[in-house]
Amino acid sequence: MAVTRKIPTIQDVARHAQVSAATVSRVLSSPERVSETTRKRVEEAVRATGYTINQAARSLRMRSARTLLLAAPDVGNPFYSTIVEAVIGTAGQHGYGVLVASRLGDDPNRWLSDYLNSNRADGLLLFDGSLDTSRLHDLGGAEGLPLVAAYDEPPDPAVHSVLIDNREAARRVVQFLHGLGHRQIGHVSGLSRNQSTNERLLGFETEMRALGLKIVPEWVVPGIYNMESGLGAVRKMVASGHMPTAIFAANDEMAIGVIRGLREAGLSCPGDVSVVGFDDIAVASYYDPAITTMHQPREAIGRIATEALIEIIEGDVSEERPRHVMLKSELVVRDSTRRLG
Repeated sequence: MAVTRKIPTIQDVARHAQVSAATVSRVLSSPERVSETTRKRVEEAVRATGYTINQAARSLRMRSARTLLLAAPDVGNPFYSTIVEAVIGTAGQHGYGVLVASRLGDDPNRWLSDYLNSNRADGLLLFDGSLDTSRLHDLGGAEGLPLVAAYDEPPDPAVHSVLIDNREAARRVVQFLHGLGHRQIGHVSGLSRNQSTNERLLGFETEMRALGLKIVPEWVVPGIYNMESGLGAVRKMVASGHMPTAIFAANDEMAIGVIRGLREAGLSCPGDVSVVGFDDIAVASYYDPAITTMHQPREAIGRIATEALIEIIEGDVSEERPRHVMLKSELVVRDSTRRLG
């Protein structure tokens, strides 16, 4: 029986030469921009793997659409609105338009391939961690897929990324509550948007242990980043027969649901239970009580991710390896928390 030989990809060349796929692409398209040593390693890897340039795909990539594709799980979520505005504004300053997609269908890789290889978009800003980015690298031919990810924790180190310090931010929330005298702290976690570790949950658990605080299983309840799941989490805690003195919710919408659940149970916030959210969406400062929360620099996330993607598209990236930007979040103290005693 005949054995079908796998067609070598640009990633195969990169692994053989021990360089990034972007470097291979640079050698193939602009060899004068690469050192002689690196160029020879890549050329040898091309010969060894038998890689050939997909000229059809490359020609499509050469015809710039001056358009970026933005993929997010739910653009109607208040968290994404500021990011989308920043992306559109930054792209416009550089002469690019933006296509926004909230649902990518049953086969997102095929959907993205259609958009990129039909010249409707030049690159992808990915805010949806449900996609397997390792399957996206071959889109776009020899030039590779111009891609920047900006969500909880990209599982693929080969992808350029713009992140915030989720784990450390969660640790700072626990430290803050501990400083207010709280020793019984609950957490409403969110579903991880990808297959990697839930960074906020991990940060919560790590700091609780570091401070010698007991993690009560009934007080650690999974949510899905909406108000209903925050409300449901409090109902489960109440049903357990005992309540924490503080609850850290993994986003502001769940924090609002938590406060609603406390009221439903005849408890006040922050009189009986202090509540901390995450993201600092617009309504957080106007809610009653105004929500103490970790502020995410959403405008900066959108702007920096867009600038990075445009640099990749236009060939202005000089780094040999993917760029990883880590932004710091900031605790904003409002009325939903109080000191015990």
